[in-house]
Amino acid sequence: MRIAVMGAGAVGCYYGGMLARAGHEVVLVGRPVHVDAMARDGLLLDTRDFQQRVPVKACTGAEGVRGAQLVLCCVKSTDTATAGADMAPHLSPETIVLSLQNGVDNAERLQAQLGREVGAAVVYVATEMAGPGHVKHQGRGELVIGPSDASGRLVELFGAAGVPVELSDNVVGALWAKLILNCAYNALSAITQLPYGRLIAGDAVEDVMRDAVQECLDLAWAEGITVPGDSWAAVQRIAQTMPTQFSSTAQDLARGKHSEIDHLNGFVLRRGKALGVATPVNRVLYSLVKLLEEGGAEGAAPA
Repeated sequence: MRIAVMGAGAVGCYYGGMLARAGHEVVLVGRPVHVDAMARDGLLLDTRDFQQRVPVKACTGAEGVRGAQLVLCCVKSTDTATAGADMAPHLSPETIVLSLQNGVDNAERLQAQLGREVGAAVVYVATEMAGPGHVKHQGRGELVIGPSDASGRLVELFGAAGVPVELSDNVVGALWAKLILNCAYNALSAITQLPYGRLIAGDAVEDVMRDAVQECLDLAWAEGITVPGDSWAAVQRIAQTMPTQFSSTAQDLARGKHSEIDHLNGFVLRRGKALGVATPVNRVLYSLVKLLEEGGAEGAAPA
């Protein structure tokens, strides 16, 4: 299968690399520093189980998605609109588009822009770009997707590549469950520049997380969303399964980059205001990350 990854950062490189390792033709669309390294040496897929250089194609422009049977959109939520506009002229009517992004509305935003079905995938993986063309996998790696005409093929495709996929009739709820995890961890990891295991061990940190989670659950109820499972138990499991992982927000701030906080705690803040749901803890976490962004994350330790 010919597969393109739009936004070949840590998440895109991991899943694209796993699919390439399984024998598929994969094109990674990313930043020049990574594209140059991958075009020269292949992608270094550095997982908990193996380390392997995987041959891939790589480019910096959206024309790389042309001819793809499957496109994985892995850009940051802040870049969704731009990525959609850039991809649109190059997609064939038969192309399957799947959003592997944080936040709860990216697939919906892409679908409106592209005028075609876009599947949503909930991503549970700990990864980082450890160097040019080098993706480091810290743990997990499963996906949750909703039912569609293509879901059977996707389950088979990813499963054969060693990526577990769960089908869910409540993928919106699953997206909210992931949003809650992000709201509990991302800002706190960014502000403190601590990994999840050390973060949750801090005095009173669990209380802050519990309050942030409850605000999200209150908002989900107001939105009419059923969030599956025990959200607080899921938050606690993250620290156990990904103890050395820094949040993507922490990694962004450590590199002086803008993060996705507007689509995480910021989304909760905006929707809370619209629906009359109080979100004071999420407001504080959001405002502190924005201050650090504006200051260029000066003095932050490298992730």
